[in-house]
Amino acid sequence: MEIFRAEASHAALIGQLLWDFNSEFGSTTTPASDFAARFETLLEREDVLVYVSGTPDSPTGFAYFTLRPTPYFDGPLAQLEELYVVPEFRNHGLGTLLVGMAQEDLMDLDCREIHINVDEIDTDTRRFYEGLGFSNIQPGEDYRMLC
Repeated sequence: MEIFRAEASHAALIGQLLWDFNSEFGSTTTPASDFAARFETLLEREDVLVYVSGTPDSPTGFAYFTLRPTPYFDGPLAQLEELYVVPEFRNHGLGTLLVGMAQEDLMDLDCREIHINVDEIDTDTRRFYEGLGFSNIQPGEDYRMLC
């Protein structure tokens, strides 16, 4: 399965995928065209990374990260804003591939931390991220971070 980093020319594709994601889970959402217009600007930024699985003509998912400075290390801190795989393509490792490609690029940027917000009741999603090595418990601590 092809994974590629999105550019501004992919804004409509990403906007549609984000709309699909929000619609699937019953979230209030703005039109895909509004998302597309915003992504056209966002994808020009160096602190926004979006990865797409599939092809531009037939996308199967995306991962959207933002970067910000931090005083804790020299590279940026990353925030996973959205990860979505089209339902019929789930459970085939696409989410893992999307996050993995991002992690490779983030390591090149000297990023040492990725924040991922997951609803507490979303045990499947939490299990997915934990399977990739993410944790909400700092080494040496016995309590959970809520991020």
